[in-house]
Amino acid sequence: MKKRPLIILTGPTAAGKTKASIGLAKAVGGEIISADSMQVYKEMDIGSAKIKPEEMEGVPHHLIDVLEPDEEFHVVRFQQMAKEAMEKIYSDGHIPIVVGGTGFYIQALLYDIDFTEHERSDGYRKELLDFAEKNGAKALHERLQAVDFKAAEKIHFHNVKRVVRALEFYQQSGEPISEHNEREQNKESPYQFFYFVLNDDRERLYERINRRVDKMLAEGLLEEVMALKNKGYTKELVSMQGLGYKELLDYLDGACTFEEAVYKIKRDTRHFAKRQLTWFKRERDVIWIDKKACDYDENKILNTMLTYMEGVICYRDYSEVRNF
Repeated sequence: MKKRPLIILTGPTAAGKTKASIGLAKAVGGEIISADSMQVYKEMDIGSAKIKPEEMEGVPHHLIDVLEPDEEFHVVRFQQMAKEAMEKIYSDGHIPIVVGGTGFYIQALLYDIDFTEHERSDGYRKELLDFAEKNGAKALHERLQAVDFKAAEKIHFHNVKRVVRALEFYQQSGEPISEHNEREQNKESPYQFFYFVLNDDRERLYERINRRVDKMLAEGLLEEVMALKNKGYTKELVSMQGLGYKELLDYLDGACTFEEAVYKIKRDTRHFAKRQLTWFKRERDVIWIDKKACDYDENKILNTMLTYMEGVICYRDYSEVRNF
């Protein structure tokens, strides 16, 4: 049975994925599925660098503005929602293009990773969360290191949710989650895919990140966070743990100055971009698209991607699309 086509366009934050994805979607007759853990939320537009309706240029987008900020969004839910969107896209004769920087989500979709839940133990989860609250995220992370060193290497100690999930998995199954994930990651993808990673010179990328944060603040990021806080959304929520939101909540709570909050947003976003690149370097079958090698020319970036897909995914030009 012939595999169905799937295009992935990812890369570190601020690499320029949004603009490149529009040209790509127009060229191949694609629809975009967001693989971003924040753009899924309503009312969180500025801090998530959410694409504006006018920027979509008529290209349909999925998994954007579909959840309330107090709803939980995780890899299993992403996988389910993305698969539903893909079925609709395929049925309309179009090609799904997964765009975003959450590598774990992309991996889960691309290789159809099994996240079958063991019987949930709310008591154990509460015990872990209470431990983290009392002793700190690093102490919880050390507990993971003791039972699953490989998982601890890949999961940052700040990501308490994933640390808890890994410890839960070990407690429920007796198997390190790293072994389970490794087994799942070695699966063959059910799709005929092209996995593009858009990248740039590190210093230039970091400059873009700093400018982007300044632009977000100028566009009203602080006011956006204040509005969410006034509606009762607290930093305990998954959504409010996003970069830009948790730091400004700390400022509004008096835990730091505004200048300190801005410094932390820029610093932590740069660190996040570095971790994203580390993730993508470990992935199989990725195609790196170097913006510098393409002279920062959007047409060259697009044509480079189209060349890789030539003979597999059909296209004509920006305005006329052939069915695959």
